[in-house]
Amino acid sequence: MTLTLYTLDWVPDFPRGFVRDLRVRWALEEVGQPYETATVPSRPKSDTHLGMQPFGQVPIIRDGDLTLFESGAILQHVARGTALFPDDRRAEISQWLFAALNTVEMATMHWQVMLLGQKFPDFFGPPPSGDVIDHAFAFAKTRLDAIEKRMATRDWIAGDFSIADIAMVDTLRNVASEGGLADHGALSAYLDRATARPAFERAMRDHMAHWQAADAARETETA
Repeated sequence: MTLTLYTLDWVPDFPRGFVRDLRVRWALEEVGQPYETATVPSRPKSDTHLGMQPFGQVPIIRDGDLTLFESGAILQHVARGTALFPDDRRAEISQWLFAALNTVEMATMHWQVMLLGQKFPDFFGPPPSGDVIDHAFAFAKTRLDAIEKRMATRDWIAGDFSIADIAMVDTLRNVASEGGLADHGALSAYLDRATARPAFERAMRDHMAHWQAADAARETETA
């Protein structure tokens, strides 16, 4: 049975390229697992969506009788027993996967949401003052500096390329999009290596094609 990846039916331009279904697409491309996509409405949240994901987020997968949410859990499921998550490196990879999602992403996302508030106040609400935003980045930078130090001496976060890199790189891509890696040469090089992988390029192509098709569908509905 083909795995089904659920993402949103449509989003505005600014989050495209960063919706977290991309992480799952990337892992599926890396391991060569076929999949199909389905959508849930972005607004309002449907009962079907909330039945699969009680917080109304994406990504979600359905694999046979299993329905699974949270990108980290999905990455582990998709990659289990493959070169992205081999049994003999499971503990170390899990450690860095959780670090990407819990330590780095949580710190940096706080700062990014404030910046988005500056750009899109109607969507995110009014942003805090500039000194509050600066303070948020100063905290995020402590996390970035620690990862910069580690990546200065290696190509990948935990040995060979793994799902920990998928999670960490996708987190750092968001930071880079707001100029947050300007002083982090090792992390910038890390992103370049990872996003040059053919699996990432295929995942991004399909991710963006999904939104383009969603635009076309909306135009047809309003015509």
